[in-house]
Formats: sequence, C-alpha cells, structure tokens
Amino acid sequence: MLKSISCTIAALLLFVGSAVAAEQPAPEAVVSSLLTKALNDYPGKEVQMITVDYPPGAVDPVHRHHAHAFVYVLEGSIVMGVRGGKTVTLMPGQTFYEGPDDVHTIGRNASQTKPAKFVVFLIKGVGAPVLTPAT
Repeated sequence: MLKSISCTIAALLLFVGSAVAAEQPAPEAVVSSLLTKALNDYPGKEVQMITVDYPPGAVDPVHRHHAHAFVYVLEGSIVMGVRGGKTVTLMPGQTFYEGPDDVHTIGRNASQTKPAKFVVFLIKGVGAPVLTPAT
C-alpha cells in the first residue's frame, strides 16, 4: 500500500512539474543597438542597426517595424515570416526582408537547444521605435 501511494505521489509530482514547465513563457530575444544615423539626403529618415540574440526556444510576438528591415543571420537558425508571405528557415549567411507595411507574424529561433543571432539594418523615421506590437 505504501509503495502504491509513493508511486501515485511521484506520478503527480511529475505531472505537476511537466504542467509548470509547459506554462513557462518562451525566452525573450535580447536586442542591442549598434548604430543610429540620420540620413541627411533623406530628411526625416534614419538608419538603425541592431543585433538580435535568440536564446534556445525564443519566440517574438507579432509586430511590425514601420521600416525597411534587412536581416542577416550570423549564427544558428531562425524562422521568419510576414503576413501573406512564405515562412522561411534561415541559416548563417542568409537574408530576409520586411517592408514598412509588413506584419511580422513569425519570428523565432528554429532550435530549442542552440542560440541564434542576427543583425537587422532598418531604414525608418527619425526617432521611430524599432518595433510596435501588431495583431
């Protein structure tokens, strides 16, 4: 009887532990600004370069940039997609483009075990945020 109770408790603890782990939010990306430079030839516009580090399992919320965004993968692999477009998996050396009217619906690390890193070159309005939430 005691063995049966111990097994039941162990099974419940395993179930609860799995449920708690499943509820953990995905790790967030770490964004670092590299450069921001006004484009004097294009009044009201600036370039901003950022790096994005995706921990294993990182997922971006749906968003938009209101900018021309040029992505270049440095390490790992990432999955990208915009509303109405094709979802792609990118490896180091590959690129992705988002236009000012695109809604970025898929952005995530393709791996649950390895980090990924990419650089983004944005052409946007002076002082505009790098991204804004979208639905």
